[in-house]
Amino acid sequence: MESLVRVLTGRLTAWLVLVAALLLTGALSSAGAAERRNVTQALPGGSESARVAELRTLLPSGELNPALVVYSRGGAALTEADERLIAADSAAFARHAAGGRVGPPVLPDDRAAALVAVPLRAGIPVAELATTIEQLRAITSTGRPAGLTTQVTGGAGFTADIAESFQGANTTLLLVTVAVVTALLLVTYRSPWLWIVPLAVVGAADGTVNGLLALLSRTAGLPLDETTTGIVDVLVFGAGTDYALLLIARYREELRQHADRRDALRSSVRATVPVIAASALTVCLGLLTLLAAPSAFNRTIGIAGAIGVATAALFGLTVLPAALAVCGRGLFWPFIPRPGQAVTTTGVWARLGDLVTRRPRTIVALSLVVLAVLSAGLAQARVGLSRTEQFRVQAESLDGFATLERHFPAGAADPAVVLARQDHEQAVLTAVTATPGVDSARPTERAAGWVAFDVVLRDAPDTTASYDTIRALRAAVHAVPGAEAAVGGTVAGNLDKRASSIGALRTVVPLVLLVVLAVLIVLLRSLLAPILLMLTVVATYFGALGAATVLFVNVLGFPGLDNEVPLLSFIFLVALGVDHNIFLATRALEEAPARGTRGGMRVALTATGGVITSAGILLAAVFAVLGVLPLVTLTELGIVVGIGVLLDTLLVRTLLVPAIAMVLGDRFWWPGRLRWPGRRFPGPGRQTTAATSVPM
Repeated sequence: MESLVRVLTGRLTAWLVLVAALLLTGALSSAGAAERRNVTQALPGGSESARVAELRTLLPSGELNPALVVYSRGGAALTEADERLIAADSAAFARHAAGGRVGPPVLPDDRAAALVAVPLRAGIPVAELATTIEQLRAITSTGRPAGLTTQVTGGAGFTADIAESFQGANTTLLLVTVAVVTALLLVTYRSPWLWIVPLAVVGAADGTVNGLLALLSRTAGLPLDETTTGIVDVLVFGAGTDYALLLIARYREELRQHADRRDALRSSVRATVPVIAASALTVCLGLLTLLAAPSAFNRTIGIAGAIGVATAALFGLTVLPAALAVCGRGLFWPFIPRPGQAVTTTGVWARLGDLVTRRPRTIVALSLVVLAVLSAGLAQARVGLSRTEQFRVQAESLDGFATLERHFPAGAADPAVVLARQDHEQAVLTAVTATPGVDSARPTERAAGWVAFDVVLRDAPDTTASYDTIRALRAAVHAVPGAEAAVGGTVAGNLDKRASSIGALRTVVPLVLLVVLAVLIVLLRSLLAPILLMLTVVATYFGALGAATVLFVNVLGFPGLDNEVPLLSFIFLVALGVDHNIFLATRALEEAPARGTRGGMRVALTATGGVITSAGILLAAVFAVLGVLPLVTLTELGIVVGIGVLLDTLLVRTLLVPAIAMVLGDRFWWPGRLRWPGRRFPGPGRQTTAATSVPM
């Protein structure tokens, strides 16, 4: 460790470290873009809908992803001219259709709309699909009579519109993130150039991460999409800036103690390396628990997020010290720390420490009441969004879906799919048509010993009634002996995703709590303190989710929480919330041998209050930037995590945790027998002797 510290802070070696980091970042950044896949919409592994999707590859339609073109006149019947145009459009669509054929248009009884299905090849690159959809829309807009509305929708239309909505969105996300980080660093440091150093280091780390992920997507098949890379960018900037703030704050302290700035830097690196490493390890292990989730999206977030945080920590522990080593004290101008300058023992954080010391029990009670009140907002929570509710953009495919629902049975735009053995076709069809909630069913194709049915549901997709119908449908077809029948399709897939998310919560949540608790026990050499810290973070999560739910339902008008939001926000809040508590608790532990737990916690709160609060506000702001992306999932995730980080920063870490430590005193570190000179670990009811106590 000492050799590494000297390499990072040496006159020549610091420059070599910076050059090596620059070359590494440049090499990885030139690796190219990652292969984009639709990870967000991937079906849970092992689910019934995933089995249907796999079996459909044996059928001709399994290789198709149809675009649906809907024509309407706002409720009036289509004219003969309209129908001639539809026939001409269908002939033009055939040039783009898989197999070169397009089926006849389907009209409802009132002839107020027409639906044309254009079969497109499944699995083609998103960019190619978007081009094809654009060409179909160009055909429908040519020679269109006045009053006739044409809309291209369906799965292909949705995919193309979402891809278009993401065009430039991640660049916007990155630019807004950089702007937010820059503004907050300027406010924090009040220096015209100090902010450049951490921002450049974190930016280099982000470039390295994107290069690594691009390589993994091409060589190891890591599935990536814009949602994943957006979340990872936010994690890298949030965690990386957090680590930079901690190191630079400690460096500023040490500059007041050492005449040689390199000695001050070495001392600050030695003090912060264990804390930053433990913090990053906690976040990485917490993210990697997502590997236990059945969803490919969650597993990808776990792997990519862990790579991002680990890289951010590595750059913060190596490149940042080297960058600080090549700069003089003038980097802090106009507030340059000088040897012998006294560290203020007054100010807001010192006064806050005095308040917590005087009224710890009152503060604990009031903090818990606030968290309980916020958690009550969960009474309004509804988990699960339909496909049309998941996006914040206005798109033709969404409007077309609404038009289909007005003129055709609610489930006609997105029928369920039943697959069964071909020799049990009639028995399965009878079971399907007898199921309550089914409007109609028909066999569509037969191949490889299997038969496929399109099943139109009476209720709108992704409603409680449609899910009940899917469950009843599955029970009915499973009861046909020997049919090996399974029910899939979009509605069934969304039902399976919701069940998968609930199952992941039951699996991953206990796992992440155990992992983070184990790291805290090792780091703090205590059992009670880690348990209490974990409980405060969990309480923060429920408070943040409840407050965010009230905001979503009553202010933003979102119909509910996306399936992925509860789990991902829990992972991020537990890992990142414990992050800040690690900074506070390790500093209190460092001060405790000389001052006792109460005195050590007061000093820790005074010394770290400013930097941790700055880090928390910055982290909350960075996560809120996710709202610039078009997915409701990301907006909700950013808001939940942002509220949670602010609660943790301004209430839990600032008031609740110090107050708990003040109430318990040295028992806070139970059952550890800390080797403090001249001190004994007091049992219940025993007070620290006056000889070893520190006046508050």
